[in-house]
Amino acid sequence: MTVSTTLQAGPAGSPGGAGLKASAMSFLVPVVLAYILLVSFLRRRRERQMRLKFGYTTRDSLKNMTNDDAFAIQNAVAELEFPWVFNMSLQFALFKTYGFGTMASLLIDTRQLTTAENVTKRYADTVVLIKEFSAHPPTSERTLTAIARMNYLHGHYQKQGRISAGDMLYTLSVFITEPIAWIKLCEWRELNDMEMCAIGTFWKAIGDGMGIDYSELPSSLTGWRDGLQFYHEIMEWAQRYEEAYMLPNEYSRKVADHTMDVLLWHAPQSLKKTAEIASTVLMDARLRRAMRYPPPSSGYRVVVHGIITVRKLLLRYLSPPRPEFLQVHDTAVEADPKTGRYNFRSWQAHPWYVAKTARWGLEGWFTWLLPNGVLPGDDGDRYTSDGYHIEDIGPRAFAGKGHEAVMAEKERLRGMRTAGCPFG
Repeated sequence: MTVSTTLQAGPAGSPGGAGLKASAMSFLVPVVLAYILLVSFLRRRRERQMRLKFGYTTRDSLKNMTNDDAFAIQNAVAELEFPWVFNMSLQFALFKTYGFGTMASLLIDTRQLTTAENVTKRYADTVVLIKEFSAHPPTSERTLTAIARMNYLHGHYQKQGRISAGDMLYTLSVFITEPIAWIKLCEWRELNDMEMCAIGTFWKAIGDGMGIDYSELPSSLTGWRDGLQFYHEIMEWAQRYEEAYMLPNEYSRKVADHTMDVLLWHAPQSLKKTAEIASTVLMDARLRRAMRYPPPSSGYRVVVHGIITVRKLLLRYLSPPRPEFLQVHDTAVEADPKTGRYNFRSWQAHPWYVAKTARWGLEGWFTWLLPNGVLPGDDGDRYTSDGYHIEDIGPRAFAGKGHEAVMAEKERLRGMRTAGCPFG
């Protein structure tokens, strides 16, 4: 009689089960490694393609960067490569200006922060103007109108001596430095020299249109080599300005509390204090002192930075790059043909200027699930769901005012704004 010695497949602990498990692992490990390598390749490929597309491959070539190219490169960073963090950095840039008593007191005195609704409207108005001139080409009608309206609103307070030249330069600086810093802190890679140069170049051209006084910067008389040098100089100046003027004051804390309420709008009441403390981890020590927030404990720091690190690793090795058809564009491409108004596509707490139909979109459903969620169309037309005219954006006190001044400023900008290099 022949005795069979063939092993049959059995439970995991048996020789047959162990063989199947080893076989599965020998298949899965190469697949996972191949996927990680593919994601890594695809993520780096876009960065390389951008360099080749624009031709800014050396430091010397950056001096030729045009305003149009700077806009296109920054737009790719903001809407395709790092949209969530870039948007967060703009929110924080605005928040950081509240660390100065002069700027915070203006918001308190003009009663722009008396209610949560006023806070969200001011934020929406600011973001709309920034998005209008940063999401459309430098010499486009929408960009010119947005800068002109911004200049009109600032001009009112500048004439009263409520906004200093230093405050204006600092405000410009944070829109250059904060996106670069936040991407370095939170994203899977840092910005390269071309991308940092683009942000510096783009905002230098915006500052020119705003009539910003650069005399405090070292190269203001001789000129800057490129946007990268401009970025480094304005960053160093901003740090000195913070040391001199970002000091503890009651106005900054009041504005910070109002703003924090909106930023944590959807947090459950029982978790709001925890979320507020966690948020202070992302502030530097000087800003916390100015706003009179206590330093967070080491436990909060470990948790927050741990979450950031995990996100970086997931994006770097497991998440493919965002495809172009999912590019984040917050402003409507075209105005409503009947009203001539534009709609916004996202909102913070209150859906200012967002079309009622957006309540049925992904963000609408997500908002509906959250505590305190307010959807477009709630409370009738309270949040101007039919959209905005760019020349009307601003505090309620300025509604319907300044149209002639905005149009005159727009023509001035048309004569000076260029698609070429702002350092030429």
